[in-house]
Amino acid sequence: MIDPVVRPASDGDRGALTELAQLARESVATARGGSRWLESHPEPEWASEELVVLVAELDSMVVGYLVGRSGNDRIMHIQEVYVRPECRELGYGDGMVEAVLTVARELGCRSIEAEALPGDRDTKNLWERAGITARLITVSKDL
Repeated sequence: MIDPVVRPASDGDRGALTELAQLARESVATARGGSRWLESHPEPEWASEELVVLVAELDSMVVGYLVGRSGNDRIMHIQEVYVRPECRELGYGDGMVEAVLTVARELGCRSIEAEALPGDRDTKNLWERAGITARLITVSKDL
């Protein structure tokens, strides 16, 4: 692992965020449960004041992002996290999760929630390393 650079997203990151979100959606589309996830998770409005958007950088290039939302329920909901495949296992995901935990505490959140698709062991491992564990498993069957 390296010491990742993680910072709040800025207006100048919009192009990189849009590109990474497209890559994320392409990878999710073929995953088990991915098409259903895509239906309920439209691409974020990057400039929304309701969102916490963090980026991970490598040599000033955005290589990952995390989108969170904190509501009146005082729960930080991590809606998306993505790191370019060639930059995974270097600590960028962990760095973004660590940063959003700090933001959640500063906002007075009482807990944090996130999702992982069935069989997505890498994302489950990311959450578990941060101490975010399953509290509910939702099952579904298309009719």
